[in-house]
Amino acid sequence: MKNYKTLSISLLGILFLLGSCAPSTDITATWNNPDVEDDALGNILVTAMVDDVSARQNLEDELARELMERGISVTKSINLFPPSMRNEKMQDKEALLNAIEENNFDGVITVALIDKETDTRYIPGNYAYSPVNTYGYYGNFWGYYNNWYPQVYNTGYYDVDKEYFLETNLYNAESEKLVWSAQSQTVNPETLESLTEDYSEKIVRYMENESLVGKASTTP
Repeated sequence: MKNYKTLSISLLGILFLLGSCAPSTDITATWNNPDVEDDALGNILVTAMVDDVSARQNLEDELARELMERGISVTKSINLFPPSMRNEKMQDKEALLNAIEENNFDGVITVALIDKETDTRYIPGNYAYSPVNTYGYYGNFWGYYNNWYPQVYNTGYYDVDKEYFLETNLYNAESEKLVWSAQSQTVNPETLESLTEDYSEKIVRYMENESLVGKASTTP
């Protein structure tokens, strides 16, 4: 049985030179919860599930920028919680859920790097993607988060094909239910910045087109 692990995005691992090749991100699999009929979520907490502080900052910055350009209210988890996923506060269920409630978030986006070779959750593009049916803990935010953070310290990187696989989940903050999940593949990024820029643009545009996220409503 394969052991799964979450990969910390290491600056040393992905700041490599590949000539002038531009990165290419494809969304390879998506899943929508048929039991959730939410309006577009407009006040979102973005959480990159990586322990490398620079990578976490960069990824959350890019996702926040793309969302804010669409009029969506965004808070980066690194601005609410300690920068290291190892910090005890990041593992405190009550503190985490209280912060979500106190800030009136209606949605939470999580992002994690997965390994297609060792992680059983990697789904090839020609297979049906159904994370909740396969792994029950995906169904609610804390269940997913609690299963990921113990593994987030493990290191690893792709050093052959230069392929990076990211898993993105969108949760309803009030119910904690998984609304939508996607796996994406980015090929040949030259830098951490080019990886996060290309990924963030593609994933946020997809969520917007599917009316999963939208401009935050204002109260008169």
